[in-house]
Amino acid sequence: MHRKKTVKRRPARRHSSHVNLAPLRRFFSWLGSRKALPVWLGGIIVCAVYVFLFYSLVNPYGSRWRAIFSSTVALPEGYSILGIDVSHHQGIIDWDRLSAATIGHVPVSFVFIKATEGETLIDRQFNENFYQARRQGIVRGAYHFFSPGVSPLEQARFYLRQVHLEPGDLPPVLDFETTGSLSANEIRKAALQWLREVEEKVGAPPIIYTNLKFKETYFSTPEFERYPLWIAHYYVPKLRYEGQWRFWQHTDRGRVDGIKGYVDLNTYNGSMYDLLRLCIEEDEE
Repeated sequence: MHRKKTVKRRPARRHSSHVNLAPLRRFFSWLGSRKALPVWLGGIIVCAVYVFLFYSLVNPYGSRWRAIFSSTVALPEGYSILGIDVSHHQGIIDWDRLSAATIGHVPVSFVFIKATEGETLIDRQFNENFYQARRQGIVRGAYHFFSPGVSPLEQARFYLRQVHLEPGDLPPVLDFETTGSLSANEIRKAALQWLREVEEKVGAPPIIYTNLKFKETYFSTPEFERYPLWIAHYYVPKLRYEGQWRFWQHTDRGRVDGIKGYVDLNTYNGSMYDLLRLCIEEDEE
């Protein structure tokens, strides 16, 4: 007879509903420890950088991407008098080529040139640029970059010693865009001291250059209404300012023949006749 082979059965596995939470507890415990501090800080920094880049490059104006990556800059519609502003940052300018250049098929009608900063600094390309603009028949202006904390009167007198405007030139320009440690009232007082000192000597109200936020924050009081406004507001199809203005610096990513690299582009709010009327007149004998 054949013996029956007995098969030993393995005991059935029991399915437990218990989940081991110990690793998870250890992870959260580690997150709350000092060892995790560098990781927390790194994550916060990465998030902050991402938010900053998103806000500064994407959120305000989607067209900023086109301005950075496109080979052309969209020009504001409805303006026929276009110009630029330059300093030593544009390097050596080929003024012969610039005089024949166009911005969107429109000739360069005017140029603002950096002259001075503070009470001691002269832009190293000012004299050459200022002379060449007149030689090429381009309406020219000269601007002073204001340094907060330095005497406004000394800055005004320094500008007047270095810049000799002639009939047909645009009025002096005060470029005021940094606050330093000055309060709002101190900023307004300093600007008015410079403006009044220069106007007394030149005989024409100077132009104020600043950005939109600065204008609305500091220069919206009545005493500044008599000064022509040159306002910077980038990457938008329309200037978001409801008051009176003469010049609009609408991009810092322009390209013009005769200048290597980028240059600021500006529009004039009026006709060529209006622009020439704004310029300094001959002294009447």
